Amino acid sequence: MEIDLVSEGLKFMVLGMLIVFIFLVILVQVMKLQAKIISKYFPDKVVEAAPVSTSTAQEAEKEAHHVAAIVAAIKEFRKQS
Repeated sequence: MEIDLVSEGLKFMVLGMLIVFIFLVILVQVMKLQAKIISKYFPDKVVEAAPVSTSTAQEAEKEAHHVAAIVAAIKEFRKQS
């Protein structure tokens, strides 16, 4: 009797794994189809790059100076320790 319960348990395990596997395969295929449909009716728009303004360049330079100051402070602190 115990062997029957083990075999029934194995059957249910395999059945459950197959159902989950089939569901995942169907899910992947539906997602691929959805992506094709969306890309067909809603194509990606081409975005032109905006020129870098001088204020942005100045901010980047200022940030670089801040980073350099922080790195120098860390090096000095490590020398003292």
